[in-house]
Amino acid sequence: MNGRYDGGRQRPGVVAGIEPLASSEEMFGLLREDSGRDGNGQAEAFFAAPALRAPACDAAPLTAHKLRIFDAIRVFERRGATTVLLPCFASHTFIDELRANTRLPIVDMVEAVRAHVREFFPGVRRIGVLVSETVRASGLFERYFSMPEFEVIHARCEEGAGRATRALACARLVEQGAQVIVPGVRALSAVDRVDGRDESRALSVPLIDVPLVYAQYALSGRCEPALPAFKVGVLGGVGPAATVDFLQKIVRNTQAQRDQDHIKLLVEQNPQIPDRTENLIGHGADPTVSLYATCKRLEEGGADVIAIPCNTAHAFVERIQPYLAIPIVNMLSVTVRYLRETFPSLREVGVLATSGTIESGVYGKALEREGLRQIVPEPALQARVMAAIYGVQGVKAGHTTGPCQDDVAAALEGLIEAGVEAVILGCTELPLLLPQETFVGRRARVRLIDPTDVLARQCVARATGARG
Repeated sequence: MNGRYDGGRQRPGVVAGIEPLASSEEMFGLLREDSGRDGNGQAEAFFAAPALRAPACDAAPLTAHKLRIFDAIRVFERRGATTVLLPCFASHTFIDELRANTRLPIVDMVEAVRAHVREFFPGVRRIGVLVSETVRASGLFERYFSMPEFEVIHARCEEGAGRATRALACARLVEQGAQVIVPGVRALSAVDRVDGRDESRALSVPLIDVPLVYAQYALSGRCEPALPAFKVGVLGGVGPAATVDFLQKIVRNTQAQRDQDHIKLLVEQNPQIPDRTENLIGHGADPTVSLYATCKRLEEGGADVIAIPCNTAHAFVERIQPYLAIPIVNMLSVTVRYLRETFPSLREVGVLATSGTIESGVYGKALEREGLRQIVPEPALQARVMAAIYGVQGVKAGHTTGPCQDDVAAALEGLIEAGVEAVILGCTELPLLLPQETFVGRRARVRLIDPTDVLARQCVARATGARG
């Protein structure tokens, strides 16, 4: 069901609660409330009342209710809704769970009622609520109408109760000193809303029209926007072992006392992306579309930034970044910046990388921007670096000892002889062979710089900074 209303850019999605009539009334309330306004644009109001399909073995029907609402919110996200309304108090008992897993702002119905009471009934302290046992046990209203400003008085009234039953419950609340009554069960129907005025006068206390109050609050734009956790998207599979190594570095560089202190990651492990080096040296398929498609999936999955733990893939970053709505954290740039800040006296930096990375010039250009010069192994030693990475007994084939270590050691000895004091491990598989911070050669030692570790620390810093 879609309704049209003059609401500017607002596109609310209304999810039916345990009592679908309440949601229908909320939809009509939105439309009616906005019909008297002057608007310059139109937007859609979405309504969802999916069937409740609880498994026969489900001992907790509330679980099925939660998942049903979450699925509806996912549909609203895809359809372009700007906010979510949950016109069912039972649904608000787990609103925090929903908010933690959606980027759409969920308009808080209890907060709307509290704001209404404070604005139109200042000085009222005793709040009477008609609630089901589920809502009462959750302490929902006590969290919003807390002491000493308010005192909540309950009267049990289950969903679907008729007017006569509600009238008796309201009378009990008045006897207990309630100064205003909130129907915390099924929202007032159209007939009840008219008769409710007489009922309210008979009770001598105001009876809150919850659907109308909720609609007005939603349309006022006073609800706070969703603040989802910062999410790092990881383009993985280039290569697979390097991705796992990068994820371990993310965990290791995060200050955490519990699981929930770690940062949120979305990993797209796609080893089918064509080999970047084979393309750059002129013999392989172009990986641009595959890299872009993987980045788009991360973007669509709600990532705030993208990390690519592959040095060679960064030769393609400038091609795809203009077509993305979120930034790729450039591993090469952050690594060179780290070098300049940490070793200000450096002038030349060794680079161990694939031939594709070296021939693309991406590290050479990044180093030049910081006033540094790239030094690479001579051709014979570069061939040994490639063997250590791609060879039959190389790291991509699952080896981390033996000939592959001998090959990279020989290349490092050559760079030491060339006079470098720091070497960038410019292929994400190389830290698997050289996990230490320093390599001790025959004549001198050299500092090893791991770009994946620098990238991991940068991603953690961005995520924790976003929290603050």
